[in-house]
Amino acid sequence: MSALLGSYLFDWLSLLGRWLHVITGIAWIGASFYFVWLDNHLLAPTRQEVLDAGVGGEVWAVHGGGFYNAQKYKIAPATLPPTLHWFYWEAYSTWMSGFFLLCLMYFGKAEVYLIDPAVATLSKPAAIGIALVFLAGGWLIYDALCRSPLGRNDRALGGVIAFVMFAAAWALCELFSGRGAYILFGALLGTIMVANVFFVIIPGQREMVKAKRENRLVDPVYGQRGKQRSVHNTYFTLPVLFVMISNHYAMTYAAKYNAAVLIAMSIAGVCIRAWFVARHKAHERGGKTSPLILVLGLLTLAGVALAMTPASVPAAASVVSVSAQQRFAGIQSIVQQRCVPCHAPTPTLAGFTAAPNGVLLDTPEHILVRTVQMQTQLSTRVMPIGNLTQMTEPERAQVLAWLIDGAPH
Repeated sequence: MSALLGSYLFDWLSLLGRWLHVITGIAWIGASFYFVWLDNHLLAPTRQEVLDAGVGGEVWAVHGGGFYNAQKYKIAPATLPPTLHWFYWEAYSTWMSGFFLLCLMYFGKAEVYLIDPAVATLSKPAAIGIALVFLAGGWLIYDALCRSPLGRNDRALGGVIAFVMFAAAWALCELFSGRGAYILFGALLGTIMVANVFFVIIPGQREMVKAKRENRLVDPVYGQRGKQRSVHNTYFTLPVLFVMISNHYAMTYAAKYNAAVLIAMSIAGVCIRAWFVARHKAHERGGKTSPLILVLGLLTLAGVALAMTPASVPAAASVVSVSAQQRFAGIQSIVQQRCVPCHAPTPTLAGFTAAPNGVLLDTPEHILVRTVQMQTQLSTRVMPIGNLTQMTEPERAQVLAWLIDGAPH
């Protein structure tokens, strides 16, 4: 198989994998958000026949031109219906498609997307091995905490889990490229979420159904345990979604203190989600919901944005002996050698079939219309990606100085 055909196949696998991941993620998160909403909107039944049937709460809704009446039993109905709808393939499909993308992009091209020699000198097998240990170890530690006596105190458990996750975020940023660390943090949270479904929520539900069919008393612990893990999953959701889109925003993962940015954005996501969950129960508080947790989340976002504001850099002193034309020629030479292998109509760097994001830098005109973008990418050290073209520090400084001077040509 030719290199060109291999890269073309890689792009198609990436496209289809991402598409599937988004579709299944929408299905999983949509169902999760709906059931959290449903559970928090249940009202005590008023009809005697519903109470006698063992219903603990119900909610009426109108949607799509029809009326719906959802009911939740205290434990289980007297007789199970012939058909029960389960919700788990959405979760499994999301994780499997996500793991496929992780293997394809970040493990298959670890030298590009996962490893950054400026952060830690890792071989490709070592980087992949460490990443897998984080995914498996994160779940084992989380599950052990939930099953420990700490699991009986939701607030204390939540605090410890947050500390462990934030420590993992910091460690990942100390080991991998910013982009790779962020994706691995999202993969860690996603793995915990789907493992909650696979190892706790669904087995508990199966046991409840089995007990009912065998006319045994249903142990409420399975429902309680599943509810706890479902609540954790809903708070993990917004941090995971942030990570999924973070690779489009180098200002986050390429920041000097990228671990702090990741942690702060995760805190903001949890706070915002917590406010929505609390808002679902506004009927228990006369229709009112305290905005404090939402304000905290928004202030955290504002704080991150303010802290990351680019510092103004004084213009470099003009070099009298070199004309603007000569200086631009030097810049073109560097760009031709370090950037054009990717950013050309037909890239020459192995693994690239088209210019990333459609950015072309192969002509003077193309360079001059991308100066702002170039300054951002070079100053955050995102480009060249993985420094595959081995741009030197003097070259980077030379191009940045030219950009700061207003790109004279």
